[in-house]
This record gives sequence, C-alpha cells and structure tokens, in this order.
Amino acid sequence: MNIEYVPNTCPYCGCGCGMNIISVNGEIEGVEPWKRHPMNEGKLCPKGNFAYQFVSRDDRLKTPLIKENGEFREASWDEALDLIASKLKEYREEDPDLLAFLASARCTNEENYSLQKFARAVIGTQNIDHCARLCHGPSVAGLAQTFGSGAMTNSIIDIEEASCIFIIGSNTAEQHPLIWRRVLRAKSKGAKLIVADPRITPTAKQADIYLPFKPGTDIPLLNAMMNVIIEEGLEDKDFIEKRTKGFEELKEVVKKYKPEDVEELTLTPADKIREAARVYAEADSAAILFAMGITQHITGTDNVISTANLAMLTGNIGKPGAGVNPLRGQNNVQGACDMGALPAFYPGYQKVIDEEATEKMTCAWGCSDLKCTPGLTVVEMMNAAEKGELKAMYIMGENPMVSDPDIQHVKESLESLEFLVVQDIFMTETAELADVVLPAAAWAEKDGTYTSTERRVQYIRKAVEAPGDAREDWDIICDLAKRMGAEGFDFNSPAEIFEEIREVTPQYAGMNPERLSKPEGLHWPCPDESHPGTPILHTEQFATPDGLGIFFPIEHKDPAEVPDEEYPFILTTGRVLFHYHTGSMTRRSETLDRELPTGFFEINDEDASELGIRSGDMVKVRTRRGEIEITARVTPDIMKGVLFIPFHFAECAANMLTSSSELDPAAKMPELKVSAASIEK
Repeated sequence: MNIEYVPNTCPYCGCGCGMNIISVNGEIEGVEPWKRHPMNEGKLCPKGNFAYQFVSRDDRLKTPLIKENGEFREASWDEALDLIASKLKEYREEDPDLLAFLASARCTNEENYSLQKFARAVIGTQNIDHCARLCHGPSVAGLAQTFGSGAMTNSIIDIEEASCIFIIGSNTAEQHPLIWRRVLRAKSKGAKLIVADPRITPTAKQADIYLPFKPGTDIPLLNAMMNVIIEEGLEDKDFIEKRTKGFEELKEVVKKYKPEDVEELTLTPADKIREAARVYAEADSAAILFAMGITQHITGTDNVISTANLAMLTGNIGKPGAGVNPLRGQNNVQGACDMGALPAFYPGYQKVIDEEATEKMTCAWGCSDLKCTPGLTVVEMMNAAEKGELKAMYIMGENPMVSDPDIQHVKESLESLEFLVVQDIFMTETAELADVVLPAAAWAEKDGTYTSTERRVQYIRKAVEAPGDAREDWDIICDLAKRMGAEGFDFNSPAEIFEEIREVTPQYAGMNPERLSKPEGLHWPCPDESHPGTPILHTEQFATPDGLGIFFPIEHKDPAEVPDEEYPFILTTGRVLFHYHTGSMTRRSETLDRELPTGFFEINDEDASELGIRSGDMVKVRTRRGEIEITARVTPDIMKGVLFIPFHFAECAANMLTSSSELDPAAKMPELKVSAASIEK
C-alpha cells in the first residue's frame, strides 16, 4: 500500500487554508489540515474537511464532447480542438470582438494568465472577464480610486491584533470560517465587534454592537458614522493632514447625514449608530471586513469608497490590526484579477487604456494588434450575445447559468451564440448548452499557484492523476493556441508559465519556486527576490500617484428597485456554511449535500404570520424577472420586509429572480443584493 500526503491549498473560499491531500495507491481518500500552515494552523471548515469527495466522482467529465443534432457524442482531443481552432479562426478573421472569454476564480494563476493571453495575443480581443465582476469588481474599483490599489490592505493573521472589528456585508462565520477564527481570537483579547447586517446571522449573534439596516442603505449608515466622528472631534487629524486629501469636501457631505436623520431610511437606531461610531473611532486599531453584501449593488463602488473614507478618517490604514479588507469569496478570485482576467486590465492591474502598458504587453507577447480599448464585462457579454453582436464564447470553469443575475436572460443569451465552448470538471448547467465540452483536471490533479484574499501567493501540488482523458486547463489552452499557429505558448509546465508571469507582473517579480514552496508563501507586492513580501499595504504612503489617500464624498442613491404594492418585499441573496458558489463541487460532496440538500428562503416571523406561512411551507417567490418555488424558513433573525435566499441551488435558483438591467457605472456590477419581490403560499 502506497500512502502519500501532498501539501495543497483548499479549493473553496479565499482564505487560502493549507491542507494535505491523502492518496492511497494513487486514489484520493481524504484531506488533513496542514498544521504548519500559518493561515489555518491545522484547522479546516466543513467544506475544507470534505474537499476531496467531489474529485473522484463517477460523473466527472473524462473525454471531450461535441454536440450534434442536440446530443453530445464523445470525441478525441484532436477532433475537438481542431473544430474549436477552425471556428475561432473564422470569427477572428471576421472580427476578433465577435469572440469573448470567461476565465475562472477556481483555476490557477497560470491557467488564468494563459487564457487572458490567448484572448488578447491570439484572438486580438479584450473581451476577457470572470466572476470577480459579480463579487469584488467594486472592491477593485473603489479601493483603487481611494488608495491606489484594489486589494485587501492587511493580512488575515493581522485581524486578531485589532482592538475593534467592523463587519459589514459579510456573514464571516459562515462564508470565511477560518477568518472568523481570527475575529474570535481578537474578541478574546478584548476587541469590540460591530456587525451591520439585515439578518442576525451567526456572525451578528457574536457582535458587541449589532446594527440592523435595510439592504441598499450602506452609504447613509457609513456617512452617519462619519458624521458622528467628525461632530465629536474623533477623527485622526494628523493622519488626515499628512496622508490624505479631499477631507473638507467629505466633511461637507457627511454633515447632512446625522444618525437621527438617516434612521428612517436605514431602520438603524440612531443611538446604535452613535455608539458604533465612537467605538470604531476610539479604538487603537480598527479593521473593516466586508464581502458581497456591500459590493453587489449598483452603488457597489460607492459603498466600498465609503468604507475607505471611514478608515482614512480615523487613521486606520497602514498599521497592524486595521485596514479595509474585502474578503474574497473564491479560492483564486484575487489571483484571477492579478493575472489580468479583466477587460480593462493586463496582469498586475496595468490598464489597457495606457498606451505604454499596451506596448509593453505587445512586446512581451510578440503580437501586434492589442487594442487600448477595454473589452466587454460578463454582463455586457450576455447582452451582446442576445443582440447577436457576440457570436462565440469560450468559458473556462465558470457556471453563469447559476451564478449570474437574471438566469433566464443568461440562457437566452447563451442560446443565441453560434458557438459555445465550455471547459469544466462536471457537466454543469452551462456546459449543457455548449457545442463543445472539454474535460479539465480538478484542483487535486494539477500544479500551480493560487492567490488568497490576503494577497498570499502559494502553491497547489498535484496529488493524483485526472480521470480519463481530462487535461489541465493551461495545457488545453496552449495546445489550442499552437493549433491556431500562435507562438509564445510552448510551455511545458505551470512553473514555466509562472516565470513569464513574473516578467510582466510587477507585484509578482520577486517570487520564485524556492520562496513559494514554504508554507507561508509570499504576499504581493514582492518586487524583487530580496523583498520579504508585503502583508500590510500603505504603511508609509498610498499607491496613488502622489502617495496620498483620496477622500471621495458619496451621496446616497436608491437601489434600482424599491418595494411597491405589487412587490412589497426586498429580496437579498447570500451564502451558507455547507455550500460554495453554484454547488457544482459541494453538492457532489455527499457529506456536505446531506447537511443541506436544497435551498430555502428566510422570512421574518411577523411577516410570515400575516401571510399564514409556516416553516416548511412551499412558497412561490416572484420578481419582475421570474419566479421560483422554495421552502420557507420562518425566523425572527431577519428584518421585517426582507427575504433571504442562498444562491447555490439550481432547482430554486436565487438568480432566477435577480436583475442585470442596471449596473454600477464604475465596476459594471449588477444589483444582486436588492430586488423587489412578492411571495405567494
């Protein structure tokens, strides 16, 4: 019997927990926490503990599939890739922008880098995006405007050094359990916990100060806190004077947002706002943690800017236990952004509108037709496909038929395409619509790097072979590029791709195999091989051109939809402890699926009583996009007038109800967290 323990990184949320994959005679049998790993220190959450169960499922994709007359048939790699290459050549010759590509927050840095390079250097389009658009696009946009860098400012370990932690738009206990462990450690040392949420989540139940607020009113709540801080002279005057600009403009706007004036709008008691503002401002070090609860709005970028304003106002930037910390929802969503899987950025957040950056990438990749115009975002791709302005898409490891807003619209858009390729490990709801499906290797079956929410770059290592003819994503892309006559894709391993990443991505330049092989990896930016990495950003100056943080005063704007007589409830969506994203992995893990086999919706007990609804009743939830049938869960732990649905379940898909009609103007984020809804027993 041959037993192996292979160090790896969890394939689920952005925490980046270390684990050992246990294989017996070449078959994956389990995982064990990596006790030497500094992030999780020998602990795993339920998802991590059972991360191995989906890998060896019988329904893994094992051979390429081509659809003929509405049915899939098995094909060889040569036949499938030759077909794809010929189709992509046809569209490229007609107009490269008839093609679009979706990369994946679940694939490695090397694979995301390869796909965005393929889209740009081989096809000649900037139409490359991924699911960060629908989670932390506003974090990148908002923090880049204020701080000059759109990433988590502090490390996860750093959180436990905070004397105050303010969580807004995140149910950290369920979404990021190992980050939550750091929060609890801080509390045990005396830190005060403030939680703002429409629901009394497991996170909120641990709060010292709980701020209930109506979905879509983040800005007045944050402005009211800043109003109190300035009114009572609690701002950090020295930090503001030396390290920021725009304070007077901020002061003029927030003076209109007294807690007593915003209480009717936010439904947050004014005395609680005042208490939270004082505790946050008077703390020696205060950390803000947020997730999609504040980003998935048409004001998502403004919401993020407001958190930055609050942190700079109190001097809580550039020191341990402080900062503004967006918690990434997926294992490599930070890395996919870093790698340039975004229509407006090359690797390292070098702007495509910058002619020098475009010239740099043109030289690095040996191509001649890169455009200085940003491409389409994922929502814009769907709109263009529906109109016939986009003819073909290549989707790697994404499942927009569950994850994207207004699923009926997504389905119509994908069916309007002339040619769709999906590369994945299972036959997902999106893969079912494809013309060609390519079988990919799963996380335990390949080498490469992930970058966690704290900018920690670390290795994943191959533990077992992929099933059947499944191949690693980078290998598929490189093979396809060579079939299309492209040069620059003669990579033999992820390590060779990473060497090229280092050359073109300034933040990764100092990372090499020897340094990354250690359990702690490296935090970017790491500009040279003598640099220790950067756990805390902006310690002496911001990443803006003049080194100063910029206050941007933000006014409240109503959500795209507000409740009315026909749709009297506010529907919001989110995650649960046992499932991940579209459920294609966790719902194939028998232990996790047994814990929660299908979806539900939460409704306040008073609302339920008025409607005659009891827990367990099957109810129709309806919005202007469509309706679903779903089981009721009656609870006092949600605000009156608000409904909550987790988005993991295709059979009662929350995103059948959400809207993509209006977008955040900066980040192109649709409003997934506020939809006007009605319910019917």
